[in-house]
Amino acid sequence: MIRFYDLGLSDPGLRAELDAAWARVADSGWVILGPELEAFEAEFAAYCGAAHAIGVGNGLDALVLALRAAGIGPGDEVIVPSHTFAATWLAVAATGAKVVPVEPDPRTYTLDPAAAAAAVTPDTKAIVPVSLYGHPADMDPILALAEKHNLFVLEDAAQGQGARYRGRRAGSLAHATAFSFYPTKNLGALGDAGCVTTDDPVIAERLKMLRNYGSREKYRHEIAGVNSRLDELQAAFLRARLTRLDANNAARRALAADYGHALAGVAGLTLPAQANWAEPVHHLYVVRTARRDELQAGLKARGVETLIHYPIACHRQGAFADLGFSAGQFPLAEQLADEVLSLPFWPGMPKGDMDAVAAAVREVLA
Repeated sequence: MIRFYDLGLSDPGLRAELDAAWARVADSGWVILGPELEAFEAEFAAYCGAAHAIGVGNGLDALVLALRAAGIGPGDEVIVPSHTFAATWLAVAATGAKVVPVEPDPRTYTLDPAAAAAAVTPDTKAIVPVSLYGHPADMDPILALAEKHNLFVLEDAAQGQGARYRGRRAGSLAHATAFSFYPTKNLGALGDAGCVTTDDPVIAERLKMLRNYGSREKYRHEIAGVNSRLDELQAAFLRARLTRLDANNAARRALAADYGHALAGVAGLTLPAQANWAEPVHHLYVVRTARRDELQAGLKARGVETLIHYPIACHRQGAFADLGFSAGQFPLAEQLADEVLSLPFWPGMPKGDMDAVAAAVREVLA
């Protein structure tokens, strides 16, 4: 069996650093809102090129709280991609705002700025572009659109830690950026964790209150907040893994290039595209084929584990049935749901395994 993903926790160097991180937390006596979180927030903000980083409990909370910090709520419209993980839509719904989907760029699968521009109405208050599969969206025209209409731009970079757009890192491209540190992300904790980066001190201060029961001072609650704090242990683990992020992303780029060479020319197979203004970090290696189900079954029979990101378009999910979207309304999102397949992919994946996967793909589609 060739696994879909390996967390790499057996690496002796990483294991030693994680053990040391655990020991620091245990010895400090701090478990919530302590020095490890402060250190990680400073280190991650510096890494992204942002003024502030605010650790929260998970990636969905990062999106929801960032929107709330910007004042997004009932009566507002928020533009989102039609093809994304459901969390992007769920976050907007959680604020009471209206989800306004637009079809993605057919090449990169990220938010299409022209489609976003066509969807703006007087009620539009925000845009949420997604760094899907580790490829950033085309941010400059999105930000120009936002400036024209006074919109808040929240980048969903749950899959884009370390990605660059025209030389600038994710986390410094928008008014705020939400990250997930789910264990399989490019920068992953050993449990749920998330973060928001921003240059806006007002948003940063509101986020700090929102994550902590709406409080800056114990037992004094200024706004209606929640309990969503990135704990000390996960912050310590993330500090250890942050030092390896660039090297791991370089390994992902090399592996993606190897896949590209090995799968070049396979009839009916579309490989991941890269815009000339982007330096993606290849969170996933996602191919497309009209024979997706046949390919997945054939790979499984040959001992290759795969996943589908994502098999049901958001507008067809039961969670959004109340929005009234119908089948065929977002045809590209539906086509992607029917055709995308994620191949085994992680920074330490042996090249022999990649060669075996590529050979199996060729065999099934021959």
